[in-house]
Amino acid sequence: MSWPIIGLILISVAISALAQIILKHGMSASEMQSAMTAGGMAAAWAIVGNGFVLLGLSLYGAGALLWLGVLARVDVSQAYPFVGLGFVLTMAFAWCFLGESLVFSRILGTFLIVAGVVLVAHS
Repeated sequence: MSWPIIGLILISVAISALAQIILKHGMSASEMQSAMTAGGMAAAWAIVGNGFVLLGLSLYGAGALLWLGVLARVDVSQAYPFVGLGFVLTMAFAWCFLGESLVFSRILGTFLIVAGVVLVAHS
């Protein structure tokens, strides 16, 4: 696998992880929580009107488009194990940008997932 393809994979995974953080930020706003409690159309309009949610969804779309470029060039069995890095990036971004705690069990669990993905990729 070439370095440009690896770069494309890493950018796609990083954009998807960042999208998670932005979506969480948008959905955590107090007005969003109130709308979600009300449910129905209030929740739908709150989601549609939240800039962070729209940005997060847009980033997911961009990440998906990049991923399509990856899949056009390499076997999915070669590329998909890199998605496991998304667990690490999402945890790191959540710690950095959302102030979520990094406890030992969460770190260990995340790295066990990544280890499993690496084993599958090498089999």
